[in-house]
Amino acid sequence: MPLTDVVVEDVCAETHKGKGGKWNGLFSPIQVGKEHLYRLFVEMGLNVHLKGGYQTKELRDKYGLKKTKSKSKQSFDSHAVDGWVMAASVSGASQPTCTRLWYVVGARLHRRQIHRLQASKGGERKPYGTTRSLGLKRGTIVKHPRYGLCTVGGFDRKCNTISLHAYRTNKRLTQKAKVKNCQVLTWVAFRSWLVTKTPKKSKGKGLPLCPSPKKGRPVSSPCLKAGVSTGRV
Repeated sequence: MPLTDVVVEDVCAETHKGKGGKWNGLFSPIQVGKEHLYRLFVEMGLNVHLKGGYQTKELRDKYGLKKTKSKSKQSFDSHAVDGWVMAASVSGASQPTCTRLWYVVGARLHRRQIHRLQASKGGERKPYGTTRSLGLKRGTIVKHPRYGLCTVGGFDRKCNTISLHAYRTNKRLTQKAKVKNCQVLTWVAFRSWLVTKTPKKSKGKGLPLCPSPKKGRPVSSPCLKAGVSTGRV
């Protein structure tokens, strides 16, 4: 601290000239969003370094790190490995010193509807949604004598009970919990926990970091001006 450089894996997609004039250059919200992000970084006085996907792969090979094909795996080698190798290409780090992850999952709240859009058997349209269950905001962290640390889900209007879900997996544990048996701890907008893994030693292969772009590779991020590195030498 303070931050001086930012490394981003640039999203590239080839565009084709059409009849719509400039519209084809801004082909998606991703293109528009990344240009805005880069401008914010520049306005903050940060040095922006852009890397292509092929360069990230070459950096992983250089540092001897593997990326798992399981995108949902809670481990350093799922997505964090790409962030580390890109940062190391600027900072000069030789190998990861910490492979722990702080995993964060946002709370999903279903806003209230008068009833379900699809009627159930018999033509009954059951009430659906709301952000509260018997006075507790959904997602509230509670401690239950049987289920331990869990979060509040939906509720049963007839039985006057609430659903409890496992804190990490969000798997429903019960639908018959009484509010009086739950010790309310707090409400947060996300669930989070620490994921640890033993770091692996580097097996550097010394591959080139920034080869020349291949012929025909699409050019992106024209908004970047002088003084901003694209990582393509």
